[in-house]
Amino acid sequence: MKNIAVIGAGTMGNGIAHTFAQFGYQVNLIDISEESLDKGMKTISGNLDRMVSKEKISEADKEATLNNITTFTDIPKGVNGIDLVVEAATENEDLKLKIFKQLDENCSAETILASNTSSISITKIASVVSNPERVIGMHFMNPVPIMKLVEIIRGYSTSNEVTSSIMELSEKLNKVPVEANDYPGFVANRILMPMINEAIETYYNGVAGVKEIDTVMKLGMAHPMGPLQLADFIGLDVCHSILEVMYDGFKNPKYAPCPLLTNMVMAGKLGIKSGEGFYDYSESKKAEKVSSQFS
Repeated sequence: MKNIAVIGAGTMGNGIAHTFAQFGYQVNLIDISEESLDKGMKTISGNLDRMVSKEKISEADKEATLNNITTFTDIPKGVNGIDLVVEAATENEDLKLKIFKQLDENCSAETILASNTSSISITKIASVVSNPERVIGMHFMNPVPIMKLVEIIRGYSTSNEVTSSIMELSEKLNKVPVEANDYPGFVANRILMPMINEAIETYYNGVAGVKEIDTVMKLGMAHPMGPLQLADFIGLDVCHSILEVMYDGFKNPKYAPCPLLTNMVMAGKLGIKSGEGFYDYSESKKAEKVSSQFS
């Protein structure tokens, strides 16, 4: 397995493309937007520059990594002759089903089809593919080049051979693959998102301020960042979407998004990506200044 296609040049997609390319794989990075592809490649180049400055890789390693990536705006051309496709498009079920229908029509029957979805059912995604045994979840963590974990999610029909192949491939990327079954939120988000939602509820109920809540979790629970800062980092819209998937899947009110989270998403306050969430990022990407609405 040497030829990889990654669909989506956003935060996760360009990180996945970077990681495969750095380990010598030939990567086709696919996005419908030329602008998104340019932005994604600029991000990869900048991240590689930081690795060079920290002496983790050489300048030659950087150039080799970039040379391993080819960009496409057309799925049929981008997936031609590919061994594995990793879909990393927006966390939207209809969009993912549309993409997998296209992959089924344009990939060979032997191509493994993986989704980086953080919550949407792999079994549902596989239902639009003629041979669903080749569909699997490959949930990378952000930032992909740094984070070790890959959640490997087996759909109802995913074969043992495909699962073993993807587990081995993940290890070749110097990652730690962890197998999970296909239930809403899998493992990571089933545990993480209720915690983030509860942190938002804690503020919403007037128990403590934004910085105070994050400080308790960082100093008291040894979390590297507080849950509200982490929500901003992930994207409040992404958190909201995952909670809705879990609420719909389990019909349990504990997964219902906090009204404050819903309002923030509707207002476009999405965290770092929009410049403001629970913190204000207009002057720094670090969570140093609490948003004026919460200070």
